Amino acid sequence: MKWLILFCLVFFVYLDISSQNFTNSSVKASPDAEKCINYKVNLSGTGGYANTIKDLENIEKTLENININATISISFGNIVALLFIPTAPFKSVTLHASDSQAGLKNVSNTTVSVELPEELNLGPTNMIVFSNLKLPETNKSDPGALFEVYDRRMVILSVKGKNISGLRQPVNITMKFNKNITQTQRPSCHFLNFSTNNFSTDGCHTIWTHDQSDVTCSCNHFTYFGVLMVSASSGGDAVLSKKDIEILSYITIIGCSFSLVALVITVLLFITNRTLREDLSMNIHINLVIALILLNLHFLPSQAVAAHPSTWLCFYMALALHYSLLATFTWMALEGFHLYLLLVKIFNISVSRYILKLSVVGWGVPAVIVSVVVIIDRGSYGQVLLDKSNHDDTKICYISNEIVKVVTTTGLFTMVFLFNMTMFMVTVKRVLNVGYNKEFGQLHHKQVRKAICALLGVSVLLGITWGLVFFSFGYLTTVALYLFCVLNSLQGFFIFLWFVKSLRKGKSSAPKISSEATSPNRKLNKN
Repeated sequence: MKWLILFCLVFFVYLDISSQNFTNSSVKASPDAEKCINYKVNLSGTGGYANTIKDLENIEKTLENININATISISFGNIVALLFIPTAPFKSVTLHASDSQAGLKNVSNTTVSVELPEELNLGPTNMIVFSNLKLPETNKSDPGALFEVYDRRMVILSVKGKNISGLRQPVNITMKFNKNITQTQRPSCHFLNFSTNNFSTDGCHTIWTHDQSDVTCSCNHFTYFGVLMVSASSGGDAVLSKKDIEILSYITIIGCSFSLVALVITVLLFITNRTLREDLSMNIHINLVIALILLNLHFLPSQAVAAHPSTWLCFYMALALHYSLLATFTWMALEGFHLYLLLVKIFNISVSRYILKLSVVGWGVPAVIVSVVVIIDRGSYGQVLLDKSNHDDTKICYISNEIVKVVTTTGLFTMVFLFNMTMFMVTVKRVLNVGYNKEFGQLHHKQVRKAICALLGVSVLLGITWGLVFFSFGYLTTVALYLFCVLNSLQGFFIFLWFVKSLRKGKSSAPKISSEATSPNRKLNKN
């Protein structure tokens, strides 16, 4: 029976387009043809969830089996489809569809538009299938029903005989809303996974805020896409207002710029002050300062470079930004290691050429990681969306490969953060024990202030505030992001204050509390 259904579809398409010179045309199915299609694709909703899923899968197969030599638009029942063969070289193209027609140009009452990236690199031997369809009215008592899909609308994207996945340049599917979204819910982009017969968010990011009349699904693969309405407080992509994003952007730019100036002054203070240069701990701190300078130097202009047509310039910026970020994380870890030697080993260790060995690790490990990434896949660096989970389409030059990003940045930082957090707890205990007055059983106010200053300084050097990224979910999203941007963009300025405080201490009497965390270890051979 399957061959008969396919014949019906191909036959009515042939009859209706044979006299239209194969231009971008709209094809209406005859009653007999529509009946034939509905036999194959029973979207009446009476067949149950499992049958509907099977019918949906058959739509794609049926459309891909149509032979064409030009762009055609097909409309039958609740399905609108566009079939076209691209020309070489392939360039980014936008597809449009309403409930009654589809085309390469904007159509009236457009409900769905799709932007295909240039990375697809398709040609005359490929046929692209784009379909806009509405699911049947289903029984909500059915636990597997598809009624959660917004407006019962789904979008099909496929290329005949080719699996499209792992795109570095995402395909963007924009769907318009026909009713307001309440404050208690938010749209979430999903795709229908036929292997599990369920929806999944893998490879898709939702770009939306409450004041938008549409939602954009940015995905790295082709398949069936739909928008599900979920609770606004549930985990998943962050939802920020345009105002919040604009404020966070200004905070980041101003904070990073301020920190960059402060870090440069810190280097000058280190160079011109002999006391700082002879302090072993300060030699480690200055390497972290240099790493942060490189990070800010490459982060601040990254957006402008991404807008430049030069791919080589963007490649360098992305690679340098990745390297400087890894160097920053590595030197934060070395700060924790140095603290371990100072507080846990209690100076009972001697390491020859200590600073040299730390420098090999601090600057060498990031270089090895970046080199391996370039050797394996140079395309891992390029233009990426600064915020994939919201409406902002600002791009920067950074890591475009999600696996590389997760393994080399998120994975590395998680290990660094856990280690440094442990050392921070050890420092808290050590500082409190040193400042505790055994005779009176309490901490004096002056000692408390010194202890707080020491702990704040250590937390900055260890990058503890970077851990706020782990709290960017649910109701904590906005608060955590504001704290993250403020504290981490000003990290360089806080380190500058730490250096100034150290200079003042050097000119006064030796400290009683904070020296436990920062005094140089004379047992560790600097040279």
